[in-house]
Amino acid sequence: MKIALDPFMHRHLSLEELPRKVKELGYDWIELSPRADFLEWFKAPRVFPERIRSFKQALRSAEVGIASLLPMYRWASNDETERQAAVKHWKRAIEIAVEMEVDTMNSEFGRGPHPDKGSCYCCHTGSMIEACEDAWWRSMEELVPLFEREGINLHVEPHPEDWCETLQPALDIIRTVNSKNVKFLYCAPHTFYFGDDTKAMLREAKDVLAHVHVGDTFNHKASSGLRYIVNPPGSTARVHQHLNIGQGEVPWDDFFGTLAEIGFDGIMTSCVFAWEDRADESGRFMCREMNNYIDKYKK
Repeated sequence: MKIALDPFMHRHLSLEELPRKVKELGYDWIELSPRADFLEWFKAPRVFPERIRSFKQALRSAEVGIASLLPMYRWASNDETERQAAVKHWKRAIEIAVEMEVDTMNSEFGRGPHPDKGSCYCCHTGSMIEACEDAWWRSMEELVPLFEREGINLHVEPHPEDWCETLQPALDIIRTVNSKNVKFLYCAPHTFYFGDDTKAMLREAKDVLAHVHVGDTFNHKASSGLRYIVNPPGSTARVHQHLNIGQGEVPWDDFFGTLAEIGFDGIMTSCVFAWEDRADESGRFMCREMNNYIDKYKK
């Protein structure tokens, strides 16, 4: 198993400084999420040969590897110009993964409403879901052959507000892609958008599960839907968090116990964003807690 850190809370560090910090916090692997000087959000990668050389040297010096690259592009946009731009950026990101000697990339189903283009978009009530799914399939027709040819794994997660935000149909969609290179990412901070039975959901995902994100969250459906109170009443705003283990309501014994039961041996990433003012403390705590739970349920 690769235990990685998503270093989003440390994005103020340069690429050359980042591996040393990750090692200091107890990790041997990085899941590199979008940052302005590498795989920028929604835009063309900011990557050139010297940047790759210096980053690879820093990784070697710190004895840290890249477990996964996480691009975020609008591959499910129903705006064809936007979708084509996203596919172009994905192709370049795949080239970068090959140059970095990284064998895994992960992303979300995509084309939620942010950033919007000035038009009404409300994914969770059904607006444009069909158009976005159709756009995603067109993108996959172009990209899956590239992932297979280059030997790159793609791990996809449903995300709140994306056209696909729940465990189902995400699992069946990934199975329908029918590629050994395309697998499922279970994001624990999204647990209560997926369902209520963590054990059952992980067991259901067993055949395609390759990657998990670890972070805590509260059950927004609890207390008669009043766990979060959003004003004004009737607001369509929804909340989820990426907290340290133990700060929310994810049933961690169910989570780690079931991962051990199904023989999970993929990528496990600390995915906490809530504590930038104490990012080092959070990173160390998460590394310790994940390893403690893994040891607890080791067969």
